[in-house]
Amino acid sequence: MPYLELTLRCSEAAQPRYENALEDVGALSVTLLDADADTSNEQAILEPGVGETPLWEALVLTALFPHDAEPLLLLAAVEAFDPELDWSSASFRTVEDQDWERAWIDQFQPMQFGRRTFIVPWNQQVPEAAQTDDAAVVRLDPGLAFGSGTHPTTALCLRWLDGLADAGMLGGARVLDFGCGSGILALAALKLGAAQAIGVDNDPQALTATADNAQRNAVDGQLQVFLPQDEPVTTYPVVVANILATALDALAPTLASRVAPGGCIALSGILHGQEQELLQRYAEWFEELRAEQDGDWMRIDGRRRV
Repeated sequence: MPYLELTLRCSEAAQPRYENALEDVGALSVTLLDADADTSNEQAILEPGVGETPLWEALVLTALFPHDAEPLLLLAAVEAFDPELDWSSASFRTVEDQDWERAWIDQFQPMQFGRRTFIVPWNQQVPEAAQTDDAAVVRLDPGLAFGSGTHPTTALCLRWLDGLADAGMLGGARVLDFGCGSGILALAALKLGAAQAIGVDNDPQALTATADNAQRNAVDGQLQVFLPQDEPVTTYPVVVANILATALDALAPTLASRVAPGGCIALSGILHGQEQELLQRYAEWFEELRAEQDGDWMRIDGRRRV
């Protein structure tokens, strides 16, 4: 079914009022984009602070309405809702419906990390390179939550887990995946030989996605998911946390307490330039700390002091 799409430019300050007006007159969805995304003035928002929702100074706001909505009547309604807003730049067009989630998955291709870890969309054939006895193949639905392996932070952690497995440090281990998202790291650890994995995330949708992906990979009996407040307090020989640097800093004592003496930790979600402060922060509990870079992103890993 097609939709009627309304698009206009607005400022960050006025955005909430425009969005409230559109939702009041029945917008099915409202999305925001950087108005300067194709210019040299583009403003990247890479790591917001806790509780912050930063936006660009100039926005393109897009709202979808049922296909039979009347543009002139919609404009009259939003102008009546908030007469002080300027709707003169609003434009309308008809857009065809499509399953955007499935369209993304169709473009998502199998990927290899390290020697034998493969991430493969659930609806695609396992590549020939992954059809070996020791291949660790994770079948993933990347549409369910963040974490498909395409981002450098995830790739850095997958390569680290693959290396642990090759070193014989993952077989039979219990693994904590803190900030599990889609569960990709916990699933990879299990496929690489870990005996059990715990996924922790503050987003209930992420826990649902992790549980669904665990069932898809036939490891649901080996993986449990928890909100942070419900997580069992215990230690693990392997801990991986792919979250943001600000959270890694704030949670350093908690994450350190989850690593068993002699155990390993990997921290990612760190922008290049943020690693030195975190290396110093975690040196209180860990040794053999090192940083690895992939593009603009870093991973820190080390071993818990005995």
